[in-house]
Formats: sequence, C-alpha cells, structure tokens
Amino acid sequence: MKRNSTQTVSTLRRSLLTGTAASMALYFTAPANAQSFPNRPLRLVVPFPAGGGTDAMARALGDALTRDLGQSVIVDNKSGAGTVIGNDSVAKSQADGYTLLLNTSAIAIVPSLHPKLPYPSESAFAPVILLGRAPIVAVVRTNSPLKSAEDFLTQARAKPGQFSYGSAGNGTSTHLAAELLKSTANLLVPHVPYRGAAPAMNDVMAGQIDLAFGTLPSVAPLLSGGKLRALAVTSNKRSPLLPNVPTFAEAGVTGYDADVWYGVFVAGATPTSIVEQLHAAVRRAAQTDALRRRAAAEGLALTLDDPQETARIVRAEEAKWRQVIKAQSIKAV
Repeated sequence: MKRNSTQTVSTLRRSLLTGTAASMALYFTAPANAQSFPNRPLRLVVPFPAGGGTDAMARALGDALTRDLGQSVIVDNKSGAGTVIGNDSVAKSQADGYTLLLNTSAIAIVPSLHPKLPYPSESAFAPVILLGRAPIVAVVRTNSPLKSAEDFLTQARAKPGQFSYGSAGNGTSTHLAAELLKSTANLLVPHVPYRGAAPAMNDVMAGQIDLAFGTLPSVAPLLSGGKLRALAVTSNKRSPLLPNVPTFAEAGVTGYDADVWYGVFVAGATPTSIVEQLHAAVRRAAQTDALRRRAAAEGLALTLDDPQETARIVRAEEAKWRQVIKAQSIKAV
C-alpha cells in the first residue's frame, strides 16, 4: 500500500514537471517564432503578365524586400480573369505572411464585374499597405480639333454621340475612369474597347477614335515624342510628371477623381503582428532609390498608407466602382 502511494506521488511529480516544462517551452517558443519571421523565402504574386508595369514594380519591391528581410522574395506572375486568378491563389494561401499580393485598383473593381468570385472579397485579404497613386491621362492626336479638356466637355455636350474614346479594354481602370467621367459630367461618348493600351493609342494617332484614356506609363513616351497631346488627368491633383496638364476637376467636373493605385495584401486571416512587420518592411523598401525610381517611372506618387487606411480606401473604391458599373451596365468580357 505504501509502495503504491509512493509510486502515485512519484508519477504525479513527473507529470507536473513534464507539464511545467511543456508550458515553459510554449512560453519561450511563441515569442521566438513571432520574432523569427520571416525564416524562409516569400512569394509575391502579381496577377498580371510578366513584362508589364505592375510586374516591374513587383520586381523592384521584391529586390528591396529581399535585402531588408534577409530572405528571398520570389515574384510569381499569375495573370488571367481580370486579376481573379492571382487574387484567388493568395486568398487561399496559408495565412502566415509568406504569400503576398501586389495588385492595383483592379482588386476593388473585380467584385462588381465578377459577382461569383472564387473567394469572399469582404474577408479574403488583409491589406498591408497602399503604395501610391498614379493618374490616368486623356489624350488626343496632335492635330485634334479638341484643344483642351474644356473644349472636349463643351463639344461632347453639344454633339452627343459624335465623339468616341478608346481604352485598354472592358472593365479596366482606363475604361472605368472614362465611364465615371461620362456619368459625372453627363456626357454621351461611345466606348471602343481594345486589347491593351498600345492598339488604342495607335488608333488615336491614326484618327480612328477621337481620344483615349491611358495609364501614364503607356502614354508618356508618346507625349514626350510629340505623337499625342494630353487633355487632362483623371486624378484630383496634377501629376508631378505632367505638371502642365490640368485635371478634369479644374475643367469644371466637380468631384471627379479616378486614379490607379498599387497595394500589397496577404491572406485575410494573417496575424496582425505579421501584417505590421510586413508594412514596416515595405515602408523601408520604399525609401530605396531603386524602388523610388521605379515608382516614378510608373507615375506613382508614393503614399504608403497604413493597413487600416488601406482597408478604408479599398472599401470606398469598391462602392464607387460598383455604382459606376451598375449605372453604365458594364460587363466583363
């Protein structure tokens, strides 16, 4: 009987010691794991083809983050379905901060264009940072009779349906910026969608369409080469790269604002501590000369908004584009 009691006490003591050791291990291991992020390579998904502006921005960001974090950042191009394919791969990734998404304002457009998304847009992503904003530019051929933004607005109202505009395609940021202008300024200007910016610009120069809306990188070489002329930018402020080009707001379209922005996201359930570490790392990366040069080439004015502000902006943009898409009966092609 005494032996059994001694054995019971001994067993209990071993259990307590084992439990205490396990608890201590957990106590010391959890912070160590949090502090060790990242301890393996990261993947930066770009939902656009390689070689474009967003891809170039991602590679500059990946290089800067690799140096800052001490781990490789691999750029992974997953294009298709208006960025839905790349978005989906990140939404369904492990929520550990090792898979990031670099997308444009397209991420706020697709929920209204694709009502049956493979991921829940409200909770699929945790914003890390909004890198910055760039304007869209309305351009005409150099000998166009449309001499200014005011001239275009006046003539388009006086001759409804007489002018046509081109964009990089249905549902793109350039298309929606023009449609928002039409609804805000009460214009009737038929849309001609193209498969990318280049053919749209070619047709403007050839006089096949009257004007086109393009991102700043797609029109800048043609403007500087004297092949196109800018009427206005769609942002609410003038671009530092086009300081002499007015905004449509300056031309009298009150409340009009439509630009392109770049943001970094991770899977929605990623711990806040990891999101904050990534936000700080991207902010540091944005101070490097290489990334600033790349941003300038994209016409991007860096804003580096925090995760909370980025979330607010994305929700506001989703609501804005939902209204435009519904009012103008825009469909994805």
